[in-house]
Amino acid sequence: MENKVIVVIGDRLGKGQNVAKGVEAAGGIAIVIPGVGADMKLGDVMHKENADFGISFCGSGGAGAVTANTKYKYPMEFGLRSVDAGVTAINAGKKVIGFGFMDIEELGRRLTEAYIKKNKG
Repeated sequence: MENKVIVVIGDRLGKGQNVAKGVEAAGGIAIVIPGVGADMKLGDVMHKENADFGISFCGSGGAGAVTANTKYKYPMEFGLRSVDAGVTAINAGKKVIGFGFMDIEELGRRLTEAYIKKNKG
């Protein structure tokens, strides 16, 4: 299990299941934080699970990412609105990535693939 990429997903509305499917399709382990306001718990769960990176979703695209950065100093990118922007953030070494609402499988898959290519390949 140590070689698996661990990705924590926090969505303001308690979603993230489709992103999780993408993470798992790419060979990662997805941890979806349950419940409304889950994005605000992102940094704490990432820290507890020793996650490789985390994905935050909310209307502004940043609250959970900013909170994780403030508390744990995780490098962040936020306010993103596309899968390609997320891949660019992973390639730039960001550990916390904030998006507007985008619970799509492609996002989880492509970010996990980019992380594996950059860090495990």
